[in-house]
Amino acid sequence: MDLALLRTFVTVHRAGSFTRAAALLGLSQPAVTSQIRTLERQLGRPLFLRQARGVTPTTIGDELAHKAAPHLDALVEIAETGLDDESSLRTLHLAGPPEFTAERALPALTELTGEDGQGFALRASFGNAEETLEGLAAGHHDLAITTARPRGALLTATPLCDEEHVLVASPARAGQIGPDKPRRKGAPALEDVPVVEVHESLPFVSRYWASVFDTRPAAPGTVIVPDLRAVLACAVAGAGLAVLPRYLCAAALKRGDVVALHDPAVPPLRTYFLVVRTGTLAMPHIARAHEWLLRASGDWC
Repeated sequence: MDLALLRTFVTVHRAGSFTRAAALLGLSQPAVTSQIRTLERQLGRPLFLRQARGVTPTTIGDELAHKAAPHLDALVEIAETGLDDESSLRTLHLAGPPEFTAERALPALTELTGEDGQGFALRASFGNAEETLEGLAAGHHDLAITTARPRGALLTATPLCDEEHVLVASPARAGQIGPDKPRRKGAPALEDVPVVEVHESLPFVSRYWASVFDTRPAAPGTVIVPDLRAVLACAVAGAGLAVLPRYLCAAALKRGDVVALHDPAVPPLRTYFLVVRTGTLAMPHIARAHEWLLRASGDWC
């Protein structure tokens, strides 16, 4: 059986789409379709059921993928690593949200960039969950950190850690919130306090209000800046209240630069996932980074 046909088959199986598989393989969609039809003729069985969106593997298709994928992954790892690769440094391409990647992941991974025979070069890029997962699926990244769990078999996600969200403001702003201000459904008197956020839709504040107060925030965004570190800086300067991950504002809380405005019994949490393309953990540098981040995450959130 032609290994090229099997590689195309496994890629389609994981991608769930001829179109996405073609992009990953650098082939045209008709070429991928032709290779799958050739393999189906050789086996005498259909491997996929064509759907309106993508394809679904048949029972035979699932069985073949289960048997073939580990061996193909091992061959790819050998081909990409080489038989004598001790003098070269592999490159790990990491992607994730700018704040968490910069504050947590990169400091941890830089410990693995030494020339100890197992180290690797490191390249990082930032983006939102959708951009990061699309880039990973397209082969632009080796490892991704995201707050969205991907669907399908192409990507494999492992929970990394949970982050707690905290409602904060500067001491001066906090002093403006008095008992004479209006309250809604148990919320603190926050109706007239300006909001600092990363987007016009107020994703962090809206999620906090929905989870803790079972309502929507009333105040619009006063300062919108697409980086949580800048949101913290604006909150410290007194621009308004903000909802921030505790890891990001813990030092500011300790110094008294900001204060927590509310202490809910169950604080809102957000889960981070560590995501790879299925099968790529056979590559030593990706596997080592993946294991290292999972180990380090125990001390993070």
